[in-house]
Amino acid sequence: MRLYLLPISNRRALIYCQRLNRQLTPATSPLDRLTDRAARKWSEWEKETSGWKKQVTQYGNQALQRISYEEWGLKSIPPLSQRRQADELEGQKSVEVVYPGNVIERERVPEVLRRLATDKQSLHRKRMWWSLVGIPFTAPVALLPIIPNIPFFYLTFRCWSHWRALNGSKHVEFLLENKLLQYQNSSVIDKIYAHNSAGLLSSFSLRSHSDPLPQATDGEEMLLTNSSHKAFAEALDYPEIGMEVDRGVRQVQKLIQAKAEAPDEKSEQIRTDVEEKELDKQKR
Repeated sequence: MRLYLLPISNRRALIYCQRLNRQLTPATSPLDRLTDRAARKWSEWEKETSGWKKQVTQYGNQALQRISYEEWGLKSIPPLSQRRQADELEGQKSVEVVYPGNVIERERVPEVLRRLATDKQSLHRKRMWWSLVGIPFTAPVALLPIIPNIPFFYLTFRCWSHWRALNGSKHVEFLLENKLLQYQNSSVIDKIYAHNSAGLLSSFSLRSHSDPLPQATDGEEMLLTNSSHKAFAEALDYPEIGMEVDRGVRQVQKLIQAKAEAPDEKSEQIRTDVEEKELDKQKR
């Protein structure tokens, strides 16, 4: 198993897991088998040229794009089963952390990983339970003829997604607490960051989910661009990491843009309020 730690901006980072030599075997958990089966079925529906299956996948993909890149990253990390825990403690399964040394110093990598793992645990736990509570209320939709029970499938997916992200974060905590991670600076990744953001490499400081919003985004700048995902996919020969980098870049760009526009909107609202008060005084 290999973990990639990739800063998106100088305040946010992506953690993503590459499962090496993964094959479905009789020992594979039923949940993983069900997940793979659902993924294949979804792919089949996407290939439809028309009909409700095609529409479901179109709307579904739009909904999936709204899920945070942090959640996608954490749920890529496999849950910590007893067998996996024993293998990792005995050294039978090594876990490598690949990171850009020209952005994050080696000494800071464990703390960055810990914050990425623990920052939203309570959020995932709370939303997992809310999704689980909502599932029974979707049962009446199943009585409708022909139409599939979309709310049920959506809430079930969101419940599983938050459960998977929560357990992925706990797996990272376990690896950190038992000092089972092997840290590897990648010169290939270093070159990608040096090409895109040479002037900002020393400014990385991970924000926390609990930070107040104005302070959390002050001075935030992108370390990657809209084309960076292609460089990662090609350099690492790993298309999946390219997809996740692309997702992260798009989402962080929107957050930075929203933060930049917020003060202008607030100033405009204040100016409008003042003008309205002046008009009221003139009318009196």
